[in-house]
Amino acid sequence: MITRVAVCLVVVVLLGAIPAGVAGGSATAPTPETTATQHTLDAGINGGESAATPTVNRDATRLASTSDVLERTTTLRQLPAQPGTFETAMTFDVPEPMTGLEIDLESEAEVHTAEGFEATDRGTYRWDETTESPTVRFTMPANRTGTVDGHTSQPVAETAAMAPTSDGEHGYTFLETGEWGVVRVPTVGLSYRTATSDPIGIEETVTVDGPGTAGTELAVFGEVTEHERTVDGERIRLVVLEAADLRERPTEILDSLEAASERLDVGSSTTEAVIVAVPTDVDWGSRGLQYGPSDAWVVADAPLAEATNVWLHEYVHIRQRFANPGVGTASDSEWLIEAQAEYYAGLLAYEQELIPFREFSRLLERGTASPAADAVLVEPSTWGDSNANYRKGALVYGDLDRQLRLATDGDRSLDDVFRSLNAKDGQIREADVLEALERAGNPAIRERAERYTRTTETPEPWTRFEHRDAFDQPRATIEYGLGTDPIRVDDHPWERWDRTDIDGIDDRWRPDSGTDRGVLAVPAGERVTVPVAASNVGERAGTADVVLQAGGEIVAESQHHLESGEHASETLSWTPTDPGIYDVLVGDDRLTVVVRSTTSLTVTDLRVSPERIDPGESVTATATVTAGDDRPAAGTLEFQTAAETVSGQPIALAPGETGTVEVDLQFNEDGRYEIVAGGQSTTVTVGGVLGSIESMPGFGGIAGVVALAVALAVVLVGRRR
Repeated sequence: MITRVAVCLVVVVLLGAIPAGVAGGSATAPTPETTATQHTLDAGINGGESAATPTVNRDATRLASTSDVLERTTTLRQLPAQPGTFETAMTFDVPEPMTGLEIDLESEAEVHTAEGFEATDRGTYRWDETTESPTVRFTMPANRTGTVDGHTSQPVAETAAMAPTSDGEHGYTFLETGEWGVVRVPTVGLSYRTATSDPIGIEETVTVDGPGTAGTELAVFGEVTEHERTVDGERIRLVVLEAADLRERPTEILDSLEAASERLDVGSSTTEAVIVAVPTDVDWGSRGLQYGPSDAWVVADAPLAEATNVWLHEYVHIRQRFANPGVGTASDSEWLIEAQAEYYAGLLAYEQELIPFREFSRLLERGTASPAADAVLVEPSTWGDSNANYRKGALVYGDLDRQLRLATDGDRSLDDVFRSLNAKDGQIREADVLEALERAGNPAIRERAERYTRTTETPEPWTRFEHRDAFDQPRATIEYGLGTDPIRVDDHPWERWDRTDIDGIDDRWRPDSGTDRGVLAVPAGERVTVPVAASNVGERAGTADVVLQAGGEIVAESQHHLESGEHASETLSWTPTDPGIYDVLVGDDRLTVVVRSTTSLTVTDLRVSPERIDPGESVTATATVTAGDDRPAAGTLEFQTAAETVSGQPIALAPGETGTVEVDLQFNEDGRYEIVAGGQSTTVTVGGVLGSIESMPGFGGIAGVVALAVALAVVLVGRRR
């Protein structure tokens, strides 16, 4: 009886402890099913203030019902009986690899129901791990005054007796009246756990339940009329509240914004920009506010024919990726944000013939008057209430633009500096600005910038004739786009598909969004190398700025000096990290790139050849894979043994396709080894006694362990006797 118990114990211990590598010596490497990875995403929640969550990919298009994307749907609802308050429902569609989720709402959120979530003693809400689409419903205060995490036109100097009136001294930035409202979309912090180390994409859809509409981080309550224009793939939505009395014709506003979009070759063009015209009879803190990466509101009576054009000012802010919370500026370069927007608002209005040069000149002249002229731009503490960053900042920025154009015979401008700052991932500091200026121009341009930003010195505005000499110089005419060589992923040639062959992709394509170059799926974390070709088709030599954009961001760039008729070819690379669908642009050529994690692949079969080898020899493991859902799949499959993990070549599959991934594995010691890939397993026998045991009918894998346990038990029994 005692001996029988011993046999049972041995079998149980072996079955529980050695599921992946049988009698192979070293401990088993963790399989994907047993590896847990913790992720924390900070939404910047602090006292109710909002900040963008940089890890949440809002520029990638939604992948419905996929295994590698956490989909968050935020639905806002107006509460007419409770002016100043609105309701929010957040629903999370949890992908299969996610094994834990915890959310942290803003401190002002008053939770009413939580379906599939349990409250914790830390004030957060934890997913119950069984509800497929947990939802939390809460109310939020809508009205905001003073400073918010956004960018504005110049603050309103004087406010007439209007209603409603804010309780604060700075006026409203967001407001809900019961009849209509403009509110910011609540943020949420996320902490989640996954069963694998593969990345999970996080995508958000914002909707309004009832009259109204939404952008990414700004929502509108009440009846609205929408007007839109698409420019090079950027959809500009002009949303006019019924309660607002729009001064300009919507078509004229869109004409101006379209011209600005085409003129600003600075990268960071969003898939969609939302600009809301709000009622004027409110104590607003400013005439306009840009909030989040691509949303803004402007007072409805803002004219187009003025140098301080609010429509253009806020649109320039939308193009300032470097000013978003995920990047941001240090205090010594903070002046650049409003200076740039104010300068381009006036310059673009003049170039669009909305204002005469004398109005543009008056905009610049404001920077020569005290107290703005007495401020030091790199020291915000010296600005006071002078709006020096708007006034002196615009003058200094314009002066540097003019001098750079003159120094380079029109080849370079501050547009190029703007673009280079947008391409940076880290915080923008004064040194970055100065280096970009010197790189575009020369040391004298840098010294001029230091002189006017580090001291109280102020440049003089220029005349119309001086403006013409600098701004009307001919520039090189450069055309560039996708090259003829294949796109490569992890240095392997990569297949492209026709978008009409991929369900769910064609319906997002707009003919006016560029030249269609097809669809491809790539694994997250793998380098994508794109061939590009540039040509100087004009009569003047100049610089070719070649830019690779993905999801509205500059991910790679290069410069070439090209003589008239000269061509250049090279490659630019991008390593996507988050699953989603991205528009990738090279000039006017547009690719649709579906980024997936390896969980998008389903392994249907795993075989090894040969099945038996001698120590020191290798086998070839072959996995048969298909797309795991109705979208293109891509990934880098891992093959695991007790001794090592080997990655196969990246693979991409269209829905319904089947492919194979192979790796060679070497085993140096006698034993029986399990090989695991994508939840499937097989075994290989390496020489020795265990090989003969494996060949017994009905034995293999774990059965071999049971046989060994029985053999050990028989030995024990024999010795007892």
